[in-house]
Amino acid sequence: MKEVIIDSLSNGLRLDKFLKKYLENAPLDVIFKLLRKKDVKVNDVREKKDYILKTGDIVKIYLLDSQIEEFTKQDSIIKTSYKLDIIYEDNNILIVNKPSSLLVHGDEKEKRRTLANYVINYLMEKGEYSLSSTFVPSPAHRLDRNTSGIVIFAKNYESLTLLEELFKNKKEINKTYLGLVVGNISKDGKISLPLYKDEKKKLVTVDRVKGKEALTLYKVKKIYQDYTLLEIQIITGRTHQIRVHFKAINHPLIGDNKYGDFKFNKLFKEQYNYESQFLHAYKIEFKNIDGILSYLSNKTFVANIGKKEEEILRRLP
Repeated sequence: MKEVIIDSLSNGLRLDKFLKKYLENAPLDVIFKLLRKKDVKVNDVREKKDYILKTGDIVKIYLLDSQIEEFTKQDSIIKTSYKLDIIYEDNNILIVNKPSSLLVHGDEKEKRRTLANYVINYLMEKGEYSLSSTFVPSPAHRLDRNTSGIVIFAKNYESLTLLEELFKNKKEINKTYLGLVVGNISKDGKISLPLYKDEKKKLVTVDRVKGKEALTLYKVKKIYQDYTLLEIQIITGRTHQIRVHFKAINHPLIGDNKYGDFKFNKLFKEQYNYESQFLHAYKIEFKNIDGILSYLSNKTFVANIGKKEEEILRRLP
């Protein structure tokens, strides 16, 4: 039997979600069996799976010690000298400026060199997180590997839940990007084209039959000889929405190796030694926020564009 005292990071977490996080290596059928057979107690009471945990609750998990050890075994965090570009931090959230080429989360090819691991490392060094904590600080949204800019991490479950809801509804939060596209766009506008994601090919296309509604707004920031710098807002937030939408109107993003113009990408690389996609999530605006993060209401956070991109914009004719 294992006894776990719920810390403040996990306050508000459902019992079943806590078990999935705490017993992260356990098959789901083991979790379901624990709940079905009522082999989990909270404060010595057998609670249902949707019980909302509170700070100080004592959870008892009736498994063999060997099973507990197997299901909770965590990889050690490798210390790193990586320095986060921190925009803002308080007890609930951490806002960082992610460089291009860095994954937010690991994938099948890269598990360790990720923004999430660097954030956990940073919080462990501060003493705000340990491998025995019942909640892992997590990003509330994602950016593509080759998109730079603002990423918000939640330090506790209440903050994560609220932020995820804000990003899902998009009514009380605005995220603005800077993007350099091929060709000249002379006036502000919008792109309303349905997008379909082919999961097997991992490709997104405009599809008026199978696609989901997608709306992108843009403002012209500066027109160059062969390019235009835009301020971009996505209203719907589909996968690769900005990249596919601007390809669809024949103004693809510079450096986009999946949906871009390969001729212009090659020319840009030769002229400016630049291979990444020129897309930067540079501003987050909070409106009227309730709950634990209400103090963020009407606040705006800005992530400076990278020095390399800044230099390129200065040199563009």
